[in-house]
Amino acid sequence: MVKPLHVRFMGAARTVTGSMHIVETPHARVLLDCGLYQGRRRESYQRNKDLPFRARDIDVCVLSHAHIDHSGALPILQKNGFQGRIFTTPASRDLCAAMLEDAAMIQKHDARFLEKQRQDMDVDYDDPTVEPLYDAKDVIGVMKRMTGVPYAQTSEIAQGVRVTFLDAGHVLGSAVVVLDVDIDGAQRRLVFTGDLGRRNMPILRDPEVPSGACALISESTYGDRLHDPIDRMGDDLAEIVQRTYDRGGKVIIPSFALERAQEVIFALKQLKTAGRLPDMPVYVDSPLTVRLTEVFKMHPECYDEQTHELLATGDSPFEFEGLHYISSVDDSKHLTASSDPAVVISASGMCESGRVLHHLRATVGRREDTVLIVGYQAQHTLGRRLVERRTRVKIFGVEKERRCDVRVLNGFSAHGDQSDLLDFATEVRDRGDLQWVALVHGDPKPQDVLAAELRERGFEKVYTPEPEEAVEWN
Repeated sequence: MVKPLHVRFMGAARTVTGSMHIVETPHARVLLDCGLYQGRRRESYQRNKDLPFRARDIDVCVLSHAHIDHSGALPILQKNGFQGRIFTTPASRDLCAAMLEDAAMIQKHDARFLEKQRQDMDVDYDDPTVEPLYDAKDVIGVMKRMTGVPYAQTSEIAQGVRVTFLDAGHVLGSAVVVLDVDIDGAQRRLVFTGDLGRRNMPILRDPEVPSGACALISESTYGDRLHDPIDRMGDDLAEIVQRTYDRGGKVIIPSFALERAQEVIFALKQLKTAGRLPDMPVYVDSPLTVRLTEVFKMHPECYDEQTHELLATGDSPFEFEGLHYISSVDDSKHLTASSDPAVVISASGMCESGRVLHHLRATVGRREDTVLIVGYQAQHTLGRRLVERRTRVKIFGVEKERRCDVRVLNGFSAHGDQSDLLDFATEVRDRGDLQWVALVHGDPKPQDVLAAELRERGFEKVYTPEPEEAVEWN
C-alpha cells in the first residue's frame, strides 16, 4: 500500500510573509523555505522568535530564493538546533551570505536605536523587541550548511527525495522547486513556485514550467489583480520624478535590496540615457544593495538575452552618470539631512527596518517630497499604512503627520499577477496529472479570488490552508 504524503503549512498561510512549509515523506521531513514574518513589530518579534515546529525534527531544508520573508528565519532554525543541509541555487546561496548578515546587523542597530530612544524619552516599559533574533554567528552556521545546486540539475537531498530547481524569474537565483518523492516504488512530484516572476521583465529570464506534477503549491500575492503594463513603467517613473523635482523635493523609494532595487536602477538608467530625467542625483543608500549588485555581476547565467547584449558592449545595467552608491553611515546621515532634490533608493521594501526609516522620518512631513512604493506591502507594515495614505504614521514608535505625496507603481512588481498565476497553474496541469493546488503567500482576499478563478478553469481541488493545516495525497 502506498503511504500518503503530507504538506503542513507553517508560515505564509493566509498571509503574505514568513514562508514555511513542511513536506512529510516516509523517510524525511523537508522544510520548504524558512522566512521571517513581517508585520507589527511586537507581533513579528514573537512569531519569529518561536518557530512553530521543532528545528531538530527537520531533516533537510530547500530554499526557493533569498528574499528575507523566505530565508530570514534560517539563522533561527540553526540557532534552535537544526542539523541538516540547506539546498538552494548558487546565486541564492551567494545572496543569502550578504542578506542574512545584513539582517543580523539591522536587528542589532535597530535594537540599539530603540533602546536609546526609550532612554532619551525617559519611558519605562518592557519591550522584548530590543533583543535581536540572531547574530552573525548564527548566520555563519547557516552558510556552512548551504549547498548550491544549479538550475535543471537533479540532486538527492534525503532518502527517497530529489530536488530540481527551475528558473522562477522572480529575483536573481529564484527557483521553482520540483520535489520528487519515492513512496514504496511509486513516484510523486510536488511543485512549489516560491515566488513566481513575470514574463518579459528586464534583466532576468522568464519563469520555467515543470512537467509531471501531481501537486502544486503556488504563491498568490497578486491573485486578485492585474499589473500595469510593463512598457508603462518608464513613463510613470519619469512623470513622478519630474513632478517632484519641479516642487524642489526628494523622491524616496523604499525598495527590496534584492531585484527591485536593481530593476529601478536599470529603469532610471534607461530614462537617463533617453534624456528623460531632470538634472538631479540618484542615490542608492543601502550597503546591502551595493553588495547585492556586485553579486548580480557574478551570475550572468540568470540574465535574459537583452541584458547579455548590454553586457557584451561593456555597458553595466547598474551604472550611469549621476548615480551614487552610498555605504558609509556618515554619508547616509548627510543625505538624510539634506533637502536638495534627489532620488533616494533605500531598503527595506516594506519600510520596517534599515536606513529608509531615517529617510522617511525626515521627509514624510514635507509636502515637496514623494514616497514612491514599488512593491507589495504586507498588512500592518509602515509601507501598507503609507499606501493607504493615512494622515498619521508611526516611525520608530513616534507618530508623525504625513504631508508627503505617496505614489504606487505596481508595474515594478517582481511577482506574477492573477493572469500569470492562472496561466502557470494551467500549464502545470496540462503537463502532468495534477491532483490539487494549495495557495500560499497571499492575504485572504487575493487567495480567495484566485481560488475561485482556478475552480472556474476546472481545477477541482484548490486549498487555501490555514496556519499549521495539512494536506495529504497518495
